[in-house]
Amino acid sequence: MIDAPLDEKRKQQMIDALSRVVGKKSILYRYEDVMAYECDGYTIHKGLPAAVVFPSNTEEVAAIVSYLHQQQIPFIPRGAGTGLSGGATALNGEVIISLVRMNKLLHVDYDNRRAVVQPGYINLKLSNSIASKGYYYAPDPSSQATCTIGGNVGENAGGAHCLKYGVTTNHVLGLEVVLPNGQIRRFGGTLDTPGYDVLGLLTGSEGTLAIVTEITVRILKKPQEVSTVLALFDKVTDASQAASDIIACGIIPAALEMMDAMAIHGVESGNYPVGYPKDLAAVLIIEVDGIAAGLQEQIEEIMQVCKNHHVREVRKAKDAAERARWWANRKTAFGAMGTISPDYLVQDGVIPRSKLPEVLERIGQISKQYGLRIANVFHAGDGNLHPLILFDSRVEGETERAVEAGSAVLKACADAGGSITGEHGVGVEKMEDMRFIFNDIEIEAQMQLRDVFNPNSLCNPHKMFPKPARCVEMKRLSREVPAVNI
Repeated sequence: MIDAPLDEKRKQQMIDALSRVVGKKSILYRYEDVMAYECDGYTIHKGLPAAVVFPSNTEEVAAIVSYLHQQQIPFIPRGAGTGLSGGATALNGEVIISLVRMNKLLHVDYDNRRAVVQPGYINLKLSNSIASKGYYYAPDPSSQATCTIGGNVGENAGGAHCLKYGVTTNHVLGLEVVLPNGQIRRFGGTLDTPGYDVLGLLTGSEGTLAIVTEITVRILKKPQEVSTVLALFDKVTDASQAASDIIACGIIPAALEMMDAMAIHGVESGNYPVGYPKDLAAVLIIEVDGIAAGLQEQIEEIMQVCKNHHVREVRKAKDAAERARWWANRKTAFGAMGTISPDYLVQDGVIPRSKLPEVLERIGQISKQYGLRIANVFHAGDGNLHPLILFDSRVEGETERAVEAGSAVLKACADAGGSITGEHGVGVEKMEDMRFIFNDIEIEAQMQLRDVFNPNSLCNPHKMFPKPARCVEMKRLSREVPAVNI
């Protein structure tokens, strides 16, 4: 594998070859053009790709990959660039294969509740496209208005409603992929396929195993009724315990979201303020859906749980417009932090629900230790935390402190029996943090699995995994990894 920028002669040869595949207007390579692709939503690490190629179909992807494989030039698949862990960043001058032009809804089968899309199809657009028939697509990341379903597959994205409906992997029925040697393969496509769960392996693999070129997803019938409750608390611990107790009493909300005082300050400074009291410590948004009969009883039980934990105010949305305003406020929380801080780093740890109070307390300690504000906005129902570490990159040393604080937050999540990511992936950002939950032997086992699909590490290299310990690495280097025809 070429693991350094191409010299000008080889770069021009590559541009000419790829232009013959996609046309001259579908490849960028000048500095001023590729600058827009120097990072994804994780902006701390940046790097310029050698080129950005825009295929329009699977065959063009396969032709591009075949050439790059033959020339041993590394490449990176990229969707809308909304990822938050640096998974689509070209650290060593790789070629970016942008899938945004593969953006079609290919087929909808309402009888069997499935849809087939290209990887560049926007998440929210799918729900909008099938809404008139009474259907929707459940995974709903905060970036759903801009993120692509192919990117969601790569990161195994979740969203506010994953508590009840699951993350992307629970809705993927089939994949067409281009392997790192250019071969086209299909996996799944039915409700249950014998053999190993290759779909589960590919979903969340962050572009290190293959490039997804077509996705068959599960679509759902819209629930008969939806009700949303807003609960305001004077103490974070009360809100945290209420969230845990709602689940403990047997209710599984469609969504159970929480924001602390700093996050509330940010969203109230953004484009969709709700009018929360300025002295508020925490907000819970609890949504239930399903058959209308019995839904009101769930709402009443939820409200009683909140009252048992000293809620200041709890109320149900009076109409769809109020519900939409609450959700717009919550879903724009990340971007709204830009109104109160020049820069912010989004973390993505997961913990058991019962550990919410103690981990949030630990995050507060980390905030004081590093001298940085941390806003907490997260999926409380499934313990998926999104601490937003606020910093100013113009101040010397603050970026480094923010990164260290983020790693400390993930260590706290791991120590509580959780994980370092729930939906944002590992990418560049969390490679070393993988050691919090895996030892060197476990990391090596996963790298061996990657090598079955990607033996030359051409497809999104230097992502996800830290360098293993020297003894493990020496053993690895002494072994010739055969290319496998999958």
